[in-house]
Amino acid sequence: MAKKFKMYLGGKWVDSKNRIRVTNPYNNSLTGTVAAASKEDYTKAIDIAHKTFAVTRELPSYKREETLRAIADGLEKNVDKFATMMSRELGKAVKDSRGEVMRSVGVFRASAEESKRIGGDILDLDWNAGSEERIGLVRRFPMGVIAGISPFNFPLNLVAHKIGPAIAAGNTIVLKPASATPIIALMLAELIDKTDHPKGAVSILPGAARDSSPLLEDDRVKLITFTGSGEVGWWIKNNAGKKPVVLELGGNAGVAVADDADIDLAVTRMLYGAFTSAGQSCISVQRIYLHEKIHDRFIRLFAAKVKQLKLGDPLDPATDMGTMVDSSAVENTMALIDEAVNEGATVLTGGKAKGAMLQPTLLANVKRSMAVCSEEAFAPLAVIQKYKDFKKVVDEINDSEYGLQAGIFTNRLKDVFYAFSHINCGGVVVNDVPSYRADHQPYGGMKDSGLGREGIRYTIEDMTEIKILSLNLK
Repeated sequence: MAKKFKMYLGGKWVDSKNRIRVTNPYNNSLTGTVAAASKEDYTKAIDIAHKTFAVTRELPSYKREETLRAIADGLEKNVDKFATMMSRELGKAVKDSRGEVMRSVGVFRASAEESKRIGGDILDLDWNAGSEERIGLVRRFPMGVIAGISPFNFPLNLVAHKIGPAIAAGNTIVLKPASATPIIALMLAELIDKTDHPKGAVSILPGAARDSSPLLEDDRVKLITFTGSGEVGWWIKNNAGKKPVVLELGGNAGVAVADDADIDLAVTRMLYGAFTSAGQSCISVQRIYLHEKIHDRFIRLFAAKVKQLKLGDPLDPATDMGTMVDSSAVENTMALIDEAVNEGATVLTGGKAKGAMLQPTLLANVKRSMAVCSEEAFAPLAVIQKYKDFKKVVDEINDSEYGLQAGIFTNRLKDVFYAFSHINCGGVVVNDVPSYRADHQPYGGMKDSGLGREGIRYTIEDMTEIKILSLNLK
């Protein structure tokens, strides 16, 4: 029988007559039902978080560290439990789910480390006459209530990236998880609830977007951190009033494979970059540019590897790729593929679907004007194009409204630094796919890919205010 989950409001488990049904996209079975928060619930959580901030702002570093390490330890002891639920909620292959849980362990441990390193600076103020014997003490202070909104595709790790730094900085947080995958976030709340962290510092409230409006409207919320679609993210920015926002939005990741590249490495990593998590990642490989000298060989090797991927039950350890989040996402992707084929594209492999399962798909003979090239697919779909000149392929990678991450496979240092200087994105990955992300790195994008940077230390900077204490020692 499917389990019923309550929301975690102000340190208490609260039920609701309105419930969210969470189904397994692989077989449409009921995974569980979740209490849906009302507008009043969000306001109440903000009120409790605002009051609790008086406590969390005074917590010493070691106390914040203890909380974060306890959460990490709890996750590590329950890897299989969390991974299984993630696969049931999202349809993600269980081996990828396990990887996400372990990444989340690392996020909380890194947050524990960074909770001790917020620190500050000593600044000499005597640069001008009249400021002799003056020094400044610069420090960061927590902001208060943080509003976090997380997406479905990484339902634990992207929650960790909001909650971990908020706790580390001494803030409180009210988090709205994605309605498609809220259970995993509530399981995390169970671990948080077992720690000694002040009750009311963390609330996790699944609910409809319209009911979460207090996160935007309430002046006691000091920052909004959102990960999700560009359409919603930019709407939040335009309606957040004076609140600062951090937006991690979409991508259309391009990767170039040069003629001097290790082709076997590139093929292996591209398989991961394009199709892990069914391509439902904003840094999933979508546009592949192959130098003309290695073009045919790469396609031959890559297409053969793609056809060997095992699709099926996400809970089967042998499964390489599970489902997309739902059949609607598959239908939208199939429309992109059909449109491209009608305009002259060739399907090298894949291109067929059943329910929420879409075969990993490669398209060739595409044009830059096609939607499969210009829009974010967010699916197990990649397009292949040929190039000759490295500087021109950099221009083609830049020919996108997005600028999150890009990849290049080459050993020519001059080309590496040319790409680093000229590709307009938040990160350039060398001899690997743009899907690579270390959780403590500065992560975020340019153009339509968002504002600000994630990565624990960088998130803490967004979640804190700088103050200076100016001392006159005369």
